[in-house]
Amino acid sequence: MTEQTIYVVDDDEAMRDSMTWLLEGEGYRVACFASADAFLGARHEAMNGCLVLDVRMPEMSGLELQEKLDTLGSRLPIIFVTGHGDVPMAVAALQRGACDFIEKPFRNADLLSRIEQALQLGSELAARHRRDSAIAQRIDHLTQREREVMELVVAGKLNKQIADQLDISMKTVEAHRARVMEKMGVRTLAELVRAVMTVS
Repeated sequence: MTEQTIYVVDDDEAMRDSMTWLLEGEGYRVACFASADAFLGARHEAMNGCLVLDVRMPEMSGLELQEKLDTLGSRLPIIFVTGHGDVPMAVAALQRGACDFIEKPFRNADLLSRIEQALQLGSELAARHRRDSAIAQRIDHLTQREREVMELVVAGKLNKQIADQLDISMKTVEAHRARVMEKMGVRTLAELVRAVMTVS
């Protein structure tokens, strides 16, 4: 797995410097950005870790960046850093999928524990994405007929019902079904159903 990075987006240089000092001192890899636009300019699909994001920034706010990242399909967990009076905004951010928020001034230990939780979540999301991508690739390698048989098997149809519905022989259904199981890398019907449900 690639090493995780903590991406800090804050227009306050002193805050960026102190966060870098704190996080690097704990052994984390840190990348800082002075604006949401600067972060978006550097963003790529393989980014792995979490985002520590100031709510209030000129031009594009932290909340607007969160919205933009949502539309881009980002999986980076977000911790919002909020000033006094920003709690309603932070709650709105949580409702839209942010992982946590912390109020300034905060204790270093509080920030570190939230970051540890966010990185754990980031690892789980990345693993889930890799698994889902692998399943989707396997489905793409099925023939049209194999896919039809798989969909009917997953829907709970018996071999005889599938044969009747697709107007093919039972033997052909059994052959397709065996190839589906092999190509999908599963041994049981339950595993096949779970695999298909994760990407449907």
